[in-house]
Amino acid sequence: MTQTTAFQLGNPEGLYDPSGNAYSHVAEVRAGSRLLFIAGQGGEDSNGRLSPLFAEQARQALANVELALASRGASLAQVFKLTLLIVEHSEARLRQWVAEADRAWGPHMKPTCTLIPVPRLALDGMLVEIEAVAAL
Repeated sequence: MTQTTAFQLGNPEGLYDPSGNAYSHVAEVRAGSRLLFIAGQGGEDSNGRLSPLFAEQARQALANVELALASRGASLAQVFKLTLLIVEHSEARLRQWVAEADRAWGPHMKPTCTLIPVPRLALDGMLVEIEAVAAL
């Protein structure tokens, strides 16, 4: 497992290596950690505009998660769990998500993640929504 301040991420032997799909299998949160639950963030900018491109929405949704975390003194480095909702999910969109996750977390282990394909999200044109849980 990789050591962090409030939690450890790991990929147990016997399970396939999920790093190519931008997630980890296990997160262990230390007792006494402060938890932040970030509501699902879409790819809309501060004016409510959505790009028609999935990759741009994914990048903006991650930026929105970062803003929400920063409002409580946290960062993406403290996120241990994601729920990812993708409209019309495909391997192409997965690859675009992985590229954005790699940009956001760099070479570090990625949070645990559940990806859920959905037929639509709250707003017309919304293609991705990211919910996050962080431990401080």
